[in-house]
Formats: sequence, structure tokens, C-alpha cells
Amino acid sequence: MSVAAHLISSHLPTIRQLQCFLAVAHELNFRRAAERLNMTQPPLTRQIQSLENLLGQSLFSRTTHAVTLTEAGRALVAKAEAILTALSALKQAAQPAAAQLRIGLTRTLNFELIAPLNKQLASFLARDEMEMPSLTSAQLLQSLAKNNLDLILTGEKGPEAEEVVRYAWVYREPLLVAIPSTHPASLRQNVSLDMLADLPLFWFARSANPQFYDKCERYFATLSVTLKRLREPDDSLLMLSHIARGKGFALMPQSKCTFNQAGLCYRPLTEGAAQQLAIDVYAAIRADEKNAAVLDALHALSQPA
Repeated sequence: MSVAAHLISSHLPTIRQLQCFLAVAHELNFRRAAERLNMTQPPLTRQIQSLENLLGQSLFSRTTHAVTLTEAGRALVAKAEAILTALSALKQAAQPAAAQLRIGLTRTLNFELIAPLNKQLASFLARDEMEMPSLTSAQLLQSLAKNNLDLILTGEKGPEAEEVVRYAWVYREPLLVAIPSTHPASLRQNVSLDMLADLPLFWFARSANPQFYDKCERYFATLSVTLKRLREPDDSLLMLSHIARGKGFALMPQSKCTFNQAGLCYRPLTEGAAQQLAIDVYAAIRADEKNAAVLDALHALSQPA
């Protein structure tokens, strides 16, 4: 049998499986890897399991506290990187380099579930998902300033001067509350935070997005109750499992509320809270940007869907 015929007939790992493997290998954290790939953790876990079954080897050792590469996993890293690098070079050779945009996305949102934005992003001839990083807003702005990205989508508008960064408002993402289904507030169509004062709030570090953090804290200060806080776990599925067991509640972007578990439910906020706590998403480019493709992308994103 010829080499070509053998390759065609063999059951080989998919590009997506290799991308998922590398994301987990680099992050050593399934939640961060899933966010980097703009997907949720369950399908990422399935991709890794399918790859392990295909290769007949365990690639990761996973405990409740850590994820580590096995010996087989360490050996696969260089091979997977070589394969994807070759495929990336093949794609770049087929497209004019100037037409490819380096776009970064806030990991706070799942853009695959925001149809108008997802369609626009696909139309910009952006590079593949491994080169469209999903980072915190602070990390995105740093990458933009260092010229590692051409355009970013970030939660809230940063404090940067107009001569440094040019912003355009794009979209407002509603927040939902993730609460225990046994809590009395779960029976309400819309939930106010006052109703949840008996539960601690799982809350993120200010450094991840100072503008959105401060925006929320200003609203919390107007409440008639003081919200107790718990540090948000790195693993969002672990946090949601805690919520399902009645250990607290969380405020989550609507596009991230995809995980279902017994004991867990999502509810919209009351109108006043929804207006104050929604995430305003901005597209941003460097103020001195001259690339026509980048300028056109910013203009397109700023137009009503």
C-alpha cells in the first residue's frame, strides 16, 4: 500500500484534538484551556478522552488539585506543535499575510454563543483559534500595546488615553445569577441580589478586569445588604458544583451559562440590577493603527447588528 493510501485510510487524530491537547498541556488547567479555545470544559474533556483512546495512552494525570502531563503527554507536545505549525504555515501560504488579523477575545464571554459577533469574527479572516487567544481584559490590553494583537474584544472600556487606544462599543452582555435550585429566589422570574444575602458571592480578583470589578462594586454599595464574598475557584465547574450544593451564588455572563447540573439553576436579574451590571463589550485597536483591514474590522464591529 502506498504512503498516501495508508494515510487516507488510517484513523488519525484530528486537528481539533491536537489543538485541545496543546491548550491543556500549556495551561495545565482545563478551565483556562477551555476559555482559551472559546469552548466549555465538557467538550474539551471529550476531545482529550477521544485522543487518548485513539492513541491508547493517558496524556494527563488529573487530580482535584492539579493537572500534569504523563510521559506520553510530554512526548506528544513537540510532535503536536510541529504538526500544527506545518498546518499553520500551509494556511498562511494560501492567504495574503496582510489579510490575516490577530484578534484577542476576553475570556469572560463565550463568543460562539453570541451569534452576531461570532459571524463577524469569522468574516475577518482571523487566524485559527490557537492564535486567537482568550485572555483577561488586562492581558488583552497588554498584548495590544506590545503589537502582539491587532484588535481585541474586551469587557468594559479601559482607562487608556485616546492617543494610545481607540475604542468602539460593540455589545452589551446580560448577567445571570447562578443559584441553588433549592433557594427561595429560584422560584422568582427575576432575582435581586438582596434576595441572596444569606449566600456568599463567588467573586473574581480585581486585577482580571478593574473596570468591570469597580462597576459592580459601585452597584453592590447601593444595596440594603452587605454581600459576603468567596474567592472564585479557577475551575468554573467546581464553582458551579459548589453552588448546586447550596454553598453560594455567582454572577455569570449569559453566554457562559451552559453547564447544567442537578441543584443548579440560572435566573435573570431584576431590571435595575440588569442595567447596572451588564458587561459592555468594546473593540479596541491601537490609536495609531494604519492597517486598512484592522480599521475596517473595528468599523464593522461598531455597527448595529
